[in-house]
Amino acid sequence: MEESISGFKVRGDWGDIVEHGERITRALRDVDVHEPDQEYGDRFASAFEEWDEWRPKAHETLDSDVSEKTADQASVEEGKGEKAGKEPDEDIKTAGEKLSESYERLEDDDAEGAVGNWKESIDYVARAADSASRKALRRVEDTVYQNVMTQLAPYYFDNELVSANVQQAARNGGNGEQFVFEVNVNDDDLKEEVSDRLAEYADEIDRWHVEVEKDTDAAEAIEGAEAPPENGDNSRSTTN
Repeated sequence: MEESISGFKVRGDWGDIVEHGERITRALRDVDVHEPDQEYGDRFASAFEEWDEWRPKAHETLDSDVSEKTADQASVEEGKGEKAGKEPDEDIKTAGEKLSESYERLEDDDAEGAVGNWKESIDYVARAADSASRKALRRVEDTVYQNVMTQLAPYYFDNELVSANVQQAARNGGNGEQFVFEVNVNDDDLKEEVSDRLAEYADEIDRWHVEVEKDTDAAEAIEGAEAPPENGDNSRSTTN
């Protein structure tokens, strides 16, 4: 592993990349970043969950799984209408109703009420336009990102806790696919603690057990066997 001002970087095969992500995640857990009631957790618990979901896993591939997760992570956030669970056409309908109410209030000489309904109508129209444009942007960005951008730039992740990128490197002779994975912890104090933890792992852990996805369906299909318990050791190990 190389450590610099820009982060912690490794170069290797997919197993090396997965292990690097797991070490970073383990270091963050060890300083309680995932616990909302702890010092770092108050600020970063949610961001840690996002990172833990995005980081490359042993059963995934770069071009499929990490590409899809990167596109999702980079996607335009939901607007007010979407968060309220409303489609653009629903807001347009409501806007029309508010406009009709505005005219009715004018006929009743209720100028203040008419203005209020008119403003609400405009708000609903704006919200509908916002929702429609966000949906259109997501469709475009998803296609462009997965089919074009990942051919030109690394797969990346960025939030307030972690900035990371992984890309496929040039083939190195007969060593198969090679990757470069760089992870930076954005808080300087936390980054120093993570660095100390990573150094401890390098000194104390001879073999790192890479997490793998449990295949419970296969176990249950063999003569009716029950799935292994969740706390069972169903991992493979790799050397440092």
